[in-house]
Amino acid sequence: MAARTKTAKDRPSYRCTECGWQTAKWLGRCSECQAWGTVEEYGAPAVRTTAPGRVTTSALPIGQVDGRQATARSTGVPELDRVLGGGLVPGAVVLVAGEPGVGKSTLLLDVAAKAASDEHRTLYITGEESASQVRLRADRIKAIDDHLYLAAETDLSAVLGHLDAVKPSLLIVDSVQTVASPEIDGAPGGMSQVREVAGALIRASKERGMATLLVGHVTKDGAIAGPRLLEHLVDVVLSFEGDRHARLRLVRGVKNRYGTTDEVGCFELHDEGITGLADPSGLFLTRRSEPVPGTCLTVTLEGRRPLVAEVQALTVDTQIPTPRRTTSGLETSRVQMMLAVLEQRGRISALGKRDIYTATVGGVKLSEPAADLAIALALASAASDTPLPQNLVAIGEVGLAGEVRRVTGVQRRLAEAHRLGFTHALVPGDPGKVPPGMKVLEVADMGDALRVLPRSRRRDAPRDEEERR
Repeated sequence: MAARTKTAKDRPSYRCTECGWQTAKWLGRCSECQAWGTVEEYGAPAVRTTAPGRVTTSALPIGQVDGRQATARSTGVPELDRVLGGGLVPGAVVLVAGEPGVGKSTLLLDVAAKAASDEHRTLYITGEESASQVRLRADRIKAIDDHLYLAAETDLSAVLGHLDAVKPSLLIVDSVQTVASPEIDGAPGGMSQVREVAGALIRASKERGMATLLVGHVTKDGAIAGPRLLEHLVDVVLSFEGDRHARLRLVRGVKNRYGTTDEVGCFELHDEGITGLADPSGLFLTRRSEPVPGTCLTVTLEGRRPLVAEVQALTVDTQIPTPRRTTSGLETSRVQMMLAVLEQRGRISALGKRDIYTATVGGVKLSEPAADLAIALALASAASDTPLPQNLVAIGEVGLAGEVRRVTGVQRRLAEAHRLGFTHALVPGDPGKVPPGMKVLEVADMGDALRVLPRSRRRDAPRDEEERR
């Protein structure tokens, strides 16, 4: 009897767990999303039809739906409320991701204590530390409350059991990659485990009307670890950023179903814990009695929040054939562009033969083009050893042709600079309404901007003057 040939229906198929791409043979890397190790075998699904069933709740006109159930409740941390859109909504699931040691656990433990009350219990599940370690941190940051419950668990069924026992209004899981389900194969932190754990916690959060904060790990590239599906399932995704050697921490909204993603929360990490900064501009400035060459101030926008930052530059003579170019807090490509514009359009020839160091103050990172003008002026000031006038801020994008282009939010930037006591500003043309008492100079190109440097004190003459001599 001839053997039965395997039909297409009986053949195994393979599917990417990240994007759902299908193939007839196994591959180590998905050809659609380029993810490694995500192609898994699955059987050909049988063709089924779903019969209509009973509805749990009747459909209503959207105007009759009660929106009070989605009212946000404050976390007790104003800077976090700003990013969340007013607070935590009952039933909302928030994913907080950041690099190790940036302060995620410290911030969430502070939130857990401040959000706990007689009517709203908080349950903190730790899977990375013991309960005694978390208690020591709570003593240090003064996050002790009788309505804050703490448990060290890594089993999903035990976590769900704690929910039945405590009945919290806020659940914090640190972290979702350490919790595993015994019914799913795979090690904790694997894609199948993360999917199952997150799905179970999200279902429990929606059914109980309980807000949930999940801590997520990040990869070496800065992306959230685990399947991309995790970011789609949760309601809010927050990114916790900051240099571990600096005090400043920023919380950005990557996704928010209950508010905008334009807000940024600023925090200061210190020995006693983490505190919100309603006015963080002081961290990015150096107050001096006399101006110093090579420094220029600008106003950057973090989301919709204006922050005054200081750009510093230093140029020194070098004996090596290839001068050094070192940056900290600034994009190296933007600094290289400003050097080329100054040499070609500003006629400053000495920059190409010196070591150049550029940095920001306070650990802030400036990546938007609005800081171009401040970078260029700081470099020109350092090259000529001439300080810029006091109480001056520079705002504008610089093009390769030397023109100064307009940027967004000029009025908000000028209002923030005026609030901090700055009286002069260099901006592109047509800045809009100017704060009263502030002198604004509109510049069209780098030639206009460099006129703020006193020529009598310049150490390096422009190239055209040298050629005439």
